[in-house]
Amino acid sequence: MNVIHGFELLREQQIAELNSLARWYRHVATGAELLSLINDDENKVFGITFRTPPPDSTGVAHILEHSVLCGSEKYPLKKPFVELLKGSLKTFLNAMTYSDKTVYPVASTNTKDFYNLVDVYLDAVFHPRISPEVLQQEGWRYEVNEDGSLGYRGVVFNEMKGANVSPDRVLYLAVQRSLFPGHVYSVDSGGDPAEIPNLTYEQFKAFHERYYHPSNALIFFYGDDDPEERLRLLDRVLAPFERIPVDSMIPLQPPLSEPQHVEAPYPAGPNSIDKHMVAVNWLLPNPPDIEEALALDILEHALVGTPAAPLRKALIDSGLGENLTGSGFARLRQTYFTVGLKGVKGENIGATEDVIIGTLERLARDGIDSQTIEAAVNTVEFQLRENNTGSYPRGLAVLIRALDTWLYGDDPLAPLMFEAPLRAIKQRLSAGERVFEHMIEEKLLRNPHRTTVVLVPDLELTNRQNAAERERLVAIRATLDEAQIAAINATAARLKQIQETPDPPEALASLPSLTIADLDRTIKTIPTEELAIGATRVLLHNLFTNGIVYVDIGMNLRVLPQEFLPYVTIFGRALLETGTQHEDVVQLIQRIGRDTGGIFPQSFTSAMRGRSIGAAWLFLRGKAIVEKSDALLDILHDVVLSARLDNRERIRQIVREERASREASLIPAGHTVVSTRLRARFSEADWVAEQIGGVSYLMFLRRIERTIDEEWETVRAVLEHMRARLIDRSALLVNVTVDAAGWERFRPHLEAFLDRLPVGTTIPAAWNPHKGAPSEGLIIPAHVNYVAKGADLYRLGYRLHGSALVVTRYLMTTWLWEQIREQGGAYGGFCSFDPRSGVFSYTSYRDPNLLRTIDVYDRSAAFLRQLDLSEKELTRAIIGVIADLDAYQLPDARGFTAMARFLVGDDDAYRQQVREEVLGTTPADFRAFADVLDIVRDNAALVVMGGEDAITAANQERSLFAEITRVL
Repeated sequence: MNVIHGFELLREQQIAELNSLARWYRHVATGAELLSLINDDENKVFGITFRTPPPDSTGVAHILEHSVLCGSEKYPLKKPFVELLKGSLKTFLNAMTYSDKTVYPVASTNTKDFYNLVDVYLDAVFHPRISPEVLQQEGWRYEVNEDGSLGYRGVVFNEMKGANVSPDRVLYLAVQRSLFPGHVYSVDSGGDPAEIPNLTYEQFKAFHERYYHPSNALIFFYGDDDPEERLRLLDRVLAPFERIPVDSMIPLQPPLSEPQHVEAPYPAGPNSIDKHMVAVNWLLPNPPDIEEALALDILEHALVGTPAAPLRKALIDSGLGENLTGSGFARLRQTYFTVGLKGVKGENIGATEDVIIGTLERLARDGIDSQTIEAAVNTVEFQLRENNTGSYPRGLAVLIRALDTWLYGDDPLAPLMFEAPLRAIKQRLSAGERVFEHMIEEKLLRNPHRTTVVLVPDLELTNRQNAAERERLVAIRATLDEAQIAAINATAARLKQIQETPDPPEALASLPSLTIADLDRTIKTIPTEELAIGATRVLLHNLFTNGIVYVDIGMNLRVLPQEFLPYVTIFGRALLETGTQHEDVVQLIQRIGRDTGGIFPQSFTSAMRGRSIGAAWLFLRGKAIVEKSDALLDILHDVVLSARLDNRERIRQIVREERASREASLIPAGHTVVSTRLRARFSEADWVAEQIGGVSYLMFLRRIERTIDEEWETVRAVLEHMRARLIDRSALLVNVTVDAAGWERFRPHLEAFLDRLPVGTTIPAAWNPHKGAPSEGLIIPAHVNYVAKGADLYRLGYRLHGSALVVTRYLMTTWLWEQIREQGGAYGGFCSFDPRSGVFSYTSYRDPNLLRTIDVYDRSAAFLRQLDLSEKELTRAIIGVIADLDAYQLPDARGFTAMARFLVGDDDAYRQQVREEVLGTTPADFRAFADVLDIVRDNAALVVMGGEDAITAANQERSLFAEITRVL
């Protein structure tokens, strides 16, 4: 047996798809497994995963995920995770609880920083200081309210109170329960707020002892660091442990003998009366092999992945609902398929199920259109080859993919190698095999393990849940004597004292950290060349893109009258989803899938440096391999000039989908909703963003639905007028990201494309934004609140200095984290400063408080004034800002970022000046910013979204809101 630093090599293989050498090891002493991927990616990734099957819905796995990062044996701080957030160059730092596993990943492009993160995380998971007080803070605790009543507090408790009122999450949980009755997947691994208070400290501690052991660990490394150092450091950490038996394998679900129907309520507001959610679901009997898993990905795209996909199209065209539920194949120990509709009237529930079954039967019988299959195969293949993971490190996506098999005792390398299974699927299709039709028949239609889940809107559910919680607490309170109440108060006081007591200097010093000397003092630049092709501005970014060209066609929204702005999102989708002069919707979307890597609309709004007006653009963003770039541009030509903006039915469907989507996002993205709404009061660019994507946009969508039915010609005329104004090659901006060789091949096609576009004489329109009342309450059916408060610092006399970024970030990771999250029990408390607009704002997320949170915001200046900032703390704060400024990006994102800087005036000289001011931040800058926050306190606007009871009570106590609006 070949053993290296305590590890035996199980397998070594070159993975061409990832340009990586993979080594799969087992630690001899403990049985821990290691997947080590060696490549030239500077964005290094580490992850450690444990199988953590939850026994119930107390959220023990989730609470433990939070808790192990609250101090460890080697790093005896209260919150080393937050200290890392403050002062690391990390490109990813978090942890995730799934239905059957908990994953702890970190990433960094700096090798020293990377190994610092790895060391802290390994000590955290194996040697955490999970005291009763940690459970009380992160999980749940009793506290006595001012009126003597009993209440619950806790970060995860309030996080899940916020999460579990989202109808989409309610449906997700109901679907899993229906398919996995009595199984580990039938419980809520995140935690049900009604069950979380049943979790005892003994259960909490035992869960860690049972599952957080090397014998149950799957460890992952990826990137360009030294592969032998990985083994050395792991062996040092694992050496004290011995192998133990860990029973954590996930069993297969026994099959159902016949289909089941399940009903459940979801919390709804008056706008959701008689809007049901219907999902039909199948559990596949056996875990798929790698070829079958890839075929399922392709089938999902073919069935529901685009507006032209036959199952999605049948459901939308039926008119029975407003938008699809979260649909597709989900992978756990077994795979399941779910598809359904939102916004279904009670009388149409059966018809919705009939459409799903009937469409699948038709496709299995008559076949899926060959063009749809070709487009789906090309799209999935392009995604695999491009490996574009957005803001996530590529290595993290590789880890999650490997866990699809590795977690269940199978080969972790198999999901990473797609060439052979893809080739096999293509060969089967070329031979005439009905691959996907057979899968529909075998995996779905002949499969009796089927459930239909119906969520019924319940306008009183939130009130009943709140009442049940109050009754439970009243009953518990009645059983407590004075000594027990005193004990609860003592526990709360002890926790507060712990929370407010600073970590000792020696504990802080134990945490590994970079120094200012480890930082680059100069900005990172992105190659950008400004060109003119005829009358059109072109920005070129010469970057290696692995044979792909990324092109963004920018339309300047400033040429539109302001009353047209709410139409922008609809217009962008309509260009790609209504068909063209020569092809219907299905043919167009098949063509996009067949010939490109995708085309999608994206708006961009931002204040412009040193100007009172903002930048506002709509982009069509496309990508293709360079050899097919002419086909990409031909499609763009056809959609901008001949999209069927007169397609009334498709426009109606887009509006319904948009409305349903915005309503569904209000609760899970509540902090973004209130932040955008607040900032719209100060910045023209943020006002535009609110018009095309915020609460104002939602209200517009509700109105425009009626207008389409009653005054269609008005809507059509607006869309046509927008096209006439926006499609003007003298006003367009084209952004291209590709290497030099690719540009040489692409440029002639781009010149031909632009030459075929019309030239106009567009004149910017004058906008006069109505920015709303200074304070506003927004009512939704929720147990928690989202509280935003802020002001425009520039209007109040502040002049930009880069130190503001350091102070803001420090405030968020200290004062607000401690007061809003740890002591207040909210899931998050944030603040941000936009150097372009000058807007500073506070925001909270899934917050049980309202008035208390505002008070915390208002005491921020006092916190800064009394701050005794050590040199090490200041250094960490600076490092955290540099990490934000130097955020790692893939080539397409780098090209888009460079274009954004060009549009708003963030030139290199300005960016270098800000960087130098950041690096030169002093404690005096913190004290100076306290004066600024005093001005914010006295001149701020306020936007709060939350439950009616909370908003009404706060308004009665302090007369906070000039306007109160029900939005859901």
